[in-house]
Amino acid sequence: MSRSLKKGPYIDPKLLKKISKIKPEDKTVIKTWSRGSQISPEMIGYTFGVHNGRDFIEVKIVEDMVGHRLGEFSFTRKFVRHGGKMQKEIEAKKKQAEASNK
Repeated sequence: MSRSLKKGPYIDPKLLKKISKIKPEDKTVIKTWSRGSQISPEMIGYTFGVHNGRDFIEVKIVEDMVGHRLGEFSFTRKFVRHGGKMQKEIEAKKKQAEASNK
C-alpha cells in the first residue's frame, strides 16, 4: 500500500543530512540501513551502500530510479539457479562451444 499523498514521500532525515555533506561527483559510498526510503531527484548521481541484512550493496542512483525505494535495488536473497546435475552439464557444453568458437 502506498503512502498518503498529503504526507509526501518518506526519506530518512539522516540520509538527507549525509547527502548535503557530499558532492554527487565524489566516489564516496553513503552507507545506509534505511531500505524503506524513497529515492528523490536530489539523490541522482550519488552511490549508496544499502544494507541487505548481511553486507552493503553499492547502488548508483540514476534518473530512472526516482520514486522507487532503496531496498528494491539491494536484494536480500541469493538466487542459486534451477536444474541440478543436468543443468550443469548443459551449461558446461555451452561454455565449451563458446570457447571453441573464439
